Amino acid sequence: MASIGFNGVTKAFDDGTVAVRDLDLEIRDGEFMVLVGPSGSGKSTALRMLAGLEVNTDGHITIGDRVVDDLDPKDRDLAMVFQSYALYPHMTVAENMGFALKMQKAPREEIARRVQAAAEKLGIEALLERRPRQLSGGQRQRVALGRAIVRDPAAFLMDEPLSNLDAKLRVEMRAYLAGLHHELGTTTVYVTHDQTEAMTMGDRVAVMRDGRLAQCGAPQTLYDEPADLFVAGFMGSPAMNLLEARPAPAGDGSFDVVVGRQRLRVPDALLAARPGLRAYADRPVVLGLRPEAMALGGTAGDGATLDVTVALVEALGSDVLVHADVDAHMVLTADQEELAADVPLTATARMTLRLPPGTRVRPGERLSAVVQTERLHLFDPETERAIR
Repeated sequence: MASIGFNGVTKAFDDGTVAVRDLDLEIRDGEFMVLVGPSGSGKSTALRMLAGLEVNTDGHITIGDRVVDDLDPKDRDLAMVFQSYALYPHMTVAENMGFALKMQKAPREEIARRVQAAAEKLGIEALLERRPRQLSGGQRQRVALGRAIVRDPAAFLMDEPLSNLDAKLRVEMRAYLAGLHHELGTTTVYVTHDQTEAMTMGDRVAVMRDGRLAQCGAPQTLYDEPADLFVAGFMGSPAMNLLEARPAPAGDGSFDVVVGRQRLRVPDALLAARPGLRAYADRPVVLGLRPEAMALGGTAGDGATLDVTVALVEALGSDVLVHADVDAHMVLTADQEELAADVPLTATARMTLRLPPGTRVRPGERLSAVVQTERLHLFDPETERAIR
């Protein structure tokens, strides 16, 4: 096992495209680090530079106490698991798993022992004599993992390894990979665009945007304390509701957040934790509300409710998603702006509420949504940074 470091790493391609910009990231020995972000954020390029498949333009990459910028991929002691499995079709499962050891001229008995041990960990002992075409997608993915495990590398690199699997199998494999990492304890760098994978698998998550590191931390920290609008909108499904708002002193030392013609009282504890909010009095801000931070049954106008009109109801079994309109402007993230480029702005914002199963509401119904005001998020609309 080994720690990994990106120290001011930049990657610029010959056509002038800068895929990664000044990346500083320390991955601890034995840690499961997830790099997450939308397409084009630079996460896969960062992984390829670590693997030695791309050459960094600037900065240094370290594995353990070695600077590996000039080392070939085979000399970095890393094992990579690809999205496409990359199995040799003419070889058996056992031969695929042991191929790298064979190329290293390891003794035949040693190869057989390590292949058998990895197969037992992965539950594929019965498949060792089969060929890839005889396997399901999940079985092929386990063989690809087994090929990495038998090498006993300093670190595993995984590039969207579950994206070719169906939804049910992805859930199963997420849990399996997390358990396998707990058992092996090998440093793992895992790339995905799926924030659910990032939240459920990573010890820490590094969110990337436009080649830069937007925020890195424990999954729950990113969810509860997003550093900016991008992280707030990206982490969480359904996404955080983002509305135009304006903080306003309430006259008794307290603060309200004005949303359209409605007001939410900012709790004293939240105001004490985010003293910077006072500087935004009567200035525009972006208000963030998680869908699960709202419920039904409040008293209108009590400083902790928003009156909304139900537009659409989705009953998912485990919960009910209520899409409702509120008299405020919605703030769009960069990705949403691109999708909504041809949609005219309206005087109402569409919000999502996550409610308990069995909730009975109908489109067109007017509701008072109780807001957990201690969970308000506030952002500067110009810098997009969270107000602290």
